[in-house]
Amino acid sequence: MLDFEKSGGLVPVIVQDAQTLEVLMLGYMNQEAWQKTQEEKRVTFFSRSKNRLWTKGEESGHFLEVVSTHIDCDQDTLLIKAHPKGPTCHTGSRSCFSTEYDRNFIFELEQIINDRYEFPTAASYVNRLHQSGLNKVAQKVGEEAVETVIAALAETDNDFVNEASDLVFHLLVLLREKNIPLATIAKNLEKRHQ
Repeated sequence: MLDFEKSGGLVPVIVQDAQTLEVLMLGYMNQEAWQKTQEEKRVTFFSRSKNRLWTKGEESGHFLEVVSTHIDCDQDTLLIKAHPKGPTCHTGSRSCFSTEYDRNFIFELEQIINDRYEFPTAASYVNRLHQSGLNKVAQKVGEEAVETVIAALAETDNDFVNEASDLVFHLLVLLREKNIPLATIAKNLEKRHQ
């Protein structure tokens, strides 16, 4: 249970992208904002500047849909994992924190591929691969693996980076074709490392 009294009625709330784990923003909640967040499954803060409850996205439509909530060990800070429905920052950035690059873009790419499967268009390369079937997708991964090895041994670093990127992309498509999320691979690698 959150302890709102410890810090004068407000607790800090860290919002993290549930898929990429990127930190999106920091806000504050009072008990009423926490209750509304739990009920509506959308992040609502207490805005100190507006002096009222404020649901993130109430004007822009870029809501933060709650996936899970986690109270810290002292019960005075909250971590919310959410699915952002558009940019989180008012500047149009995905996060309120300016970072060099999105270290978790591979999870975003997985979501882009999922979107191509769910909402196919004729112009989509992913859609054309999907329509060609599992065997063709698997064959494409094999071709890209060979091209990556050749680039590593006989071509420039730039060529190697491009071929390795093609390999990872096509592997993500193959994972989607098999309905296996990238998180399953990450968990398996983590288990092996222990």
